Amino acid sequence: MFLRFAVHDRHEESRREKGVFTALYGLADSHLLSDYELTWFDEQETWFRKHLKRPKGINDNPTAILWFKDTATEHISRMRALCALLEHKDIAIAYFETLKPGQVVYEDDHQVAAIPYVRETF
Repeated sequence: MFLRFAVHDRHEESRREKGVFTALYGLADSHLLSDYELTWFDEQETWFRKHLKRPKGINDNPTAILWFKDTATEHISRMRALCALLEHKDIAIAYFETLKPGQVVYEDDHQVAAIPYVRETF
């Protein structure tokens, strides 16, 4: 199982929902986080930088979406906390689960980056 947390705003290139970090960077850039929220977010961001690899070549695939493996329990727990901060700021969170995230272009112990399959319509 793969998990993704996002907001309802769309990313221009992938046309999929933007990620939690993108939404939080927007709040920080707009000075909409209090000092203690910003400090806490910085601590969380530091933890993720230390404990989650940035997939190489991901910029070559702008439509690729990052998904957590369901075994990445500490990462998922911290993402839920980041989502709680966004919800506190009245930003709705979208939560996705799938067995098939798409064509996997990167994988490590905690995540995959996948290009979504084209959605079929009937």
